[in-house]
Amino acid sequence: MARPTMADVAARAGVSRALVSLVMRDSPKVSAHRRRAVLAAAEDLGYRPHAMARSLASGVSDIVGVMVSDLRNPFFAEVVEGMDDAAQEAGLHLVLNTGRRSAVREQAALDSLLAFRPGGVILLSPVLPAAAIRAAAQHGPVVLVSRGSTAPGVDTVNDDGVTGAGLAVDHLAALGHRRIVHLDGGAAATSAARRRGYREAMSRHGLAPMVVPSEHTDAAGASAVQALLNLFSRIDFPTALVCGNDFNALGAIAALREAGLRVPDDVSVVGYDNTSIAAMPHPALTTVDQPRNSMGRLAIRALTERLREGRTTATHHRVEPSLVVRATSAAPRSPNRGAIRANPEKSYTTTGSRSSSESPIPDNPATPPGWGRPAMPRRSDLRPIPPNSKRPTKPPDPDQPTTPRHSKDPARSPNSDRPARPSKSNRLATPPPSRHPTTPPSSDRSATPPDPSRPPASPNS
Repeated sequence: MARPTMADVAARAGVSRALVSLVMRDSPKVSAHRRRAVLAAAEDLGYRPHAMARSLASGVSDIVGVMVSDLRNPFFAEVVEGMDDAAQEAGLHLVLNTGRRSAVREQAALDSLLAFRPGGVILLSPVLPAAAIRAAAQHGPVVLVSRGSTAPGVDTVNDDGVTGAGLAVDHLAALGHRRIVHLDGGAAATSAARRRGYREAMSRHGLAPMVVPSEHTDAAGASAVQALLNLFSRIDFPTALVCGNDFNALGAIAALREAGLRVPDDVSVVGYDNTSIAAMPHPALTTVDQPRNSMGRLAIRALTERLREGRTTATHHRVEPSLVVRATSAAPRSPNRGAIRANPEKSYTTTGSRSSSESPIPDNPATPPGWGRPAMPRRSDLRPIPPNSKRPTKPPDPDQPTTPRHSKDPARSPNSDRPARPSKSNRLATPPPSRHPTTPPSSDRSATPPDPSRPPASPNS
């Protein structure tokens, strides 16, 4: 069956094609009687007006192009829900696509949106270069969500990432954590602000910062934890992680569990975004909340102000984050339970006055000041010294009395309460003690103790 046209609707309603066009454009010049007749005919035939053709005819488009950076991330879905609510209220229609966090694919997605001749486009956390965004603004209004811009034709909607990351660090520091690591968001547009907020908060608390390169994915969170497991021993492993987003935090939790570390008993984890997955009991994630629905509504509002109110200057909306405490953060385990050192503040806090906010992100995780591993004994130090060892032995101390035991050889190691067998040379050079220590030595034997300055006698002397 052929798709119905405007001419078919006009024939069914008994009116001209021009009148049908006026009705479809919601023109006030059409009487209520004829409007009802045209709409009834269109409903009977299943006619839908061509949005692009209508935009071309009127010169005003009610289409809004939306490009989502990552469809798997529920943060973007919840922002789009807020956009959709506001768009319906404003009589706008959303056209959605994704760039999958690739600058090349995002450029292709943006070009396809612009081909619809939209009234404006909204880009959610794009990784596009700034020049591409400025070029898009030449075709109409552009709104960025979760990314900043200084271009005159570009509006922005962001949360205060510096404050948000600081809230996470403040919460963990208040619980008593000192070894707090940040899993960075990499090239994500929000990473720089959150990284800065983490470093500034660590500096405020006098703590040594450590930023581990990562991305806003669950796989990247798991990889970052694996890097930490390779870097630290169990005893000095970080007690808390501030993750780039909720997705990253879930991957980190999975890797910690696989390594036998419990959350939050051994390691506390804080996410960012407060998406729907954060509230699920797996356990429920402590996270920094971004008001996603409000951010979506603000993006549509910024667009309608340009389209319908004639605003020409750029506007920048900033929403305030808040902390949502759930089940993945708790006080670090007490020292006598073995999860942290006996004196974590002495071992792991910074001692200098250098600002940590200027520290660069390392290409690979590096141990920050005060985070050194405990010195581990060598295997050779753990084995008993054989009797025929070639190591030099310490001459006996003449002032140290010997206490006989049931053994014929009462000599003791100077550093241990356990009896230590002397070397062969000492056994030959030193006469054995009398079985009756209260009896004085006979006159024909020398009672003079050996001279400490003289070496022991040779076995063949």
